[in-house]
Amino acid sequence: MKPCLGYQMSRRSMLGASGATLFGLQLSELIARAGEAQQTKAEHVIFFWNGGGMSHLDTWDPKPGSPSQGELNPIETSVPGIQISEIFPQLAKQMHHCALVRSIAGTQGDHGLGTYNVQTSYLQTPNIVHPGFGSVVVHEKPKMGDLPSFVSISGRAPRASYLGQACEAYFVGAPGERDPYLAFPEGITQVRGNDRLDALARFNDRYGSRNPGESNVATKTAIDDAVKLMRSPALSAFELDKVPTTMLNRYGDNTFGRGVLLAKQLVETGVRFVQVNRGGFDTHTANFPAMRAHGAVMDPALASLIEDLAESGLLKKTLIVMLSEFGRTPDVNEDAGRDHWSDVFSCFVAGGGITGGKVIGSSDENGYAPKDNPVKVADLHATFCQSLGIDSMKEVMTPLQRPMKLVDNGKPIADLFA
Repeated sequence: MKPCLGYQMSRRSMLGASGATLFGLQLSELIARAGEAQQTKAEHVIFFWNGGGMSHLDTWDPKPGSPSQGELNPIETSVPGIQISEIFPQLAKQMHHCALVRSIAGTQGDHGLGTYNVQTSYLQTPNIVHPGFGSVVVHEKPKMGDLPSFVSISGRAPRASYLGQACEAYFVGAPGERDPYLAFPEGITQVRGNDRLDALARFNDRYGSRNPGESNVATKTAIDDAVKLMRSPALSAFELDKVPTTMLNRYGDNTFGRGVLLAKQLVETGVRFVQVNRGGFDTHTANFPAMRAHGAVMDPALASLIEDLAESGLLKKTLIVMLSEFGRTPDVNEDAGRDHWSDVFSCFVAGGGITGGKVIGSSDENGYAPKDNPVKVADLHATFCQSLGIDSMKEVMTPLQRPMKLVDNGKPIADLFA
C-alpha cells in the first residue's frame, strides 16, 4: 500500500507553502523569530573613539604591494586570509573574536563634521543637536546598579541633547584617580556634609516648585545621581589601586592601558556604555612613526581586553567598537604624512553577538573608495542597535514635539551576525 501523499510533504515544501501558519503566523516567520531569540544580545558597549582620523591603511585595511602601502607591513592573524597592520601583533592573535568593516562610505572630511556624523549617525545641521550613540543606548536600556550608565574616559562624549540629563556621560579625566567632587571637602565630616546635602535638597525643591522647567529637572537629576554614586560601595569600580601589577603590565601602565582596564571593571560592575577616548591620529606629518607609537600602546590593551572578556564569558554580552571620524589618504604627502580621507574607512568590532573572524566589504586596490558592499555610517549604528536589541527606527519626541529616529535610516549589516 502506498503511503498517503500528505505525509510525503518535505519540511522545505511545508515551510514554503503559503498556508503553513501557526497562531496566525507563517512558520517561516516563526523560525526566523526563534533565531532572533537565540542570538546573544549585548548588555554593554565599550566604544573606542580615536580622534583625528585614524588611517585605515595602516590599521585594519593594509594594501601590501600597492603604492598606498607605506612603511608598515601586513601580518597574518588567527583567521586565515585576514591580515591587519604589523602594529597590532597581539591583537592579531585574537582576530577570531573580531570583525572588520572595510567599506564605510563616509561623506565628512572635516574633523567636527566627521565626529558628529560618526558618533550620532546624523549629519550636522544648524537647527538641532542629535545625541551621541552612548546616550541612545542608556536611553533604551534600563540602568544596572548605582554606577552611571554612561561613562566617558580621557575625553568628553557627545551630549545627550533631547534625550535628557539622565543620558549624559559621567566624565573620568585620568583613569584610576578619584573624583574629588564625589567626596566631601577636607575638614567636612560625614554628618556635616550630609546636613549640607539635605539643606541643598530642600532649597532646590522649593526653587523648583516655584520655577518649574526642564533645567531645574535636569539639575535635580544630576545632583541625585551624584549623591547616590558618592554613597555607593560600587564607586570602588573606578579605582585601579587593587589591580595586580601583572595585569596592569599586560594592559600597559599608561593612560590608555589604564583606561581600558577601567572600562573592563566598569562593564563588569554593570555600566552600560563606556567610551574610551584617544587622540593624536591627525597624522599630516610623520604618519608611520606615529602609528607605530599608537600600536605599541593600543595593541596590548585591546588584545588583553578581548582575551579576558572572552575567558570570563562577558565578551558575548559586551559589544566592542573602535572608530574614528574618517580615514587617511592613500597618497603619502611630502611630509611623510597622510591627509584627511572620508571616501572610505574602516571599523573594528568584537563581541556582543557579532560573529568573529569576518571582514565585511572591501576598498579598492589602493584604498581610495569602497569596492564592494559599501556601508553607510548610519548602517553601523543600526548594526550596533541590533546587537543590543534596540529598535534603531524607534522615534523619540524632542522637547519641541519633533519626532526623531534613534538612528538616521540605517540598515543593520546582517552578515556580521551570520
